[in-house]
Amino acid sequence: MTFLRTPALLIARIILGVIFIAHGWQKFTNGLDATAQGFDGMGVPAPKLSAFFTTWLELIGGVALILGVLLPLFGTLLALTMFGAAYFAHWDNGFWAGDKGYEYVIALAAGVLAVGFANAGVVSIDHYLFRRVGRRDSTVVVEEG
Repeated sequence: MTFLRTPALLIARIILGVIFIAHGWQKFTNGLDATAQGFDGMGVPAPKLSAFFTTWLELIGGVALILGVLLPLFGTLLALTMFGAAYFAHWDNGFWAGDKGYEYVIALAAGVLAVGFANAGVVSIDHYLFRRVGRRDSTVVVEEG
């Protein structure tokens, strides 16, 4: 069943990427000032900087997930952002997403960590950027002198 690994990871990357792009786009179209005000009301530190960082990370990180580029980096950054959202925006509401709890954001965090540290497969930019990393070249050059 290993032949299903690449398409399964691609589907997961696309779904997660679309979710993050949608949330980043929502923050962008609502305005960074409005997002910062919302963050401030939740007690997020440095709300203007956090709004800027989160908005652009979700937009760029979502695209990176879909393309499969720098997945460990973007998976980690997006997961940390979701853990921050769980703590600042959802923790007091309990677990269940239906009650505005942290269930959904920690599921997103787990998803981007899993995708970020899985081998993205051949349908990714990372595959072509890093395909030689960790491989030994078995070619031996012998010069006669």
